[in-house]
Amino acid sequence: MSNDSNLKAIAGQMVLKGKGILAADESTPTCTSRLQSIGVESTFESRNEYRDMLFSTEDLEKFISGVILFDETLKQSTTCSDKILFTELLNSKGIIPGIKVDTGAKPLANFNNEKITEGLDGLRERLDEYYALGARFAKWRAVITIGDDIPSDACILGNAHALARYAALCQQSNIVPIVEPEVLMDGDHTIETCYEVTKRSLNVVFEQLLLNHVMLEGIVLKPNMIVSGKKCATQADINTVADMTYECLLENVPSEVPGIAFLSGGQSSDDATSHLCKMNQKYSDNMPWNLTFSYGRALQHDALNAWSGNNRIDGQNALIKRAESNSLATYGKELSLI
Repeated sequence: MSNDSNLKAIAGQMVLKGKGILAADESTPTCTSRLQSIGVESTFESRNEYRDMLFSTEDLEKFISGVILFDETLKQSTTCSDKILFTELLNSKGIIPGIKVDTGAKPLANFNNEKITEGLDGLRERLDEYYALGARFAKWRAVITIGDDIPSDACILGNAHALARYAALCQQSNIVPIVEPEVLMDGDHTIETCYEVTKRSLNVVFEQLLLNHVMLEGIVLKPNMIVSGKKCATQADINTVADMTYECLLENVPSEVPGIAFLSGGQSSDDATSHLCKMNQKYSDNMPWNLTFSYGRALQHDALNAWSGNNRIDGQNALIKRAESNSLATYGKELSLI
């Protein structure tokens, strides 16, 4: 199979109808704060045990097509006596292993309250290493903040250019890039402002992707939904979020892209599922791409609390329930109705 055909095939598998992507790529500091929230000390072993609980969940492959891993996790193994590498465990279930490759969002020089994602230096070599370790897709997250006179054109262009260079390097290494330009929901901005900023960002991102000869059929887009800022006095309802998100994507995302896997972006687990469900309910007949999910907290939150450090079965039951609920949402169905 040619490189292009292989990339298209993997991207297609990642966004298959009824399946979504589990984001388990939290950095060590983020994972530490999550574990501390349930009273568990963060160590190499406890992080390993938590991820093992998630990935070993029975029937996870029915609802999850891929898992985004962190560098540490990509090299870890199951905690059972066999010590199976997580990449091998996931592959045995038919779940594609992926890897977060950016090194984080840092302050954008000369611009207040804006960030630029770094990690291009040495990326080519790291991608080759990750491919050898079993990763078949990657993720790079750009962060766009809404505020007084921001985002600037420089912030949007800088992040879009970095996303495009990352995506080109991924495809050259036979790895499918998840392109994630996240417009944050922090702030008091209206849903209309979120729409305009997301539209601007997506336009520049696809301009840069095409400029860098990135094959759109071999990527997965991971955008924010169009929502009101967390501190906005008026919070848009589910129908409005679904309508404005779909309209924004239809206007600004080329039909060559095989699928859009939303980030949850700080939404509650229920809201993230309801918004996805409503979009698929209303628009599935006319979509040029598949709409699915790539959730971290919205899939893991219940599982983390149920697990609480030692209740594996409870944690796995909570995870599978959330995964099934979001799988149904890709068909425009709700768990309670089934």
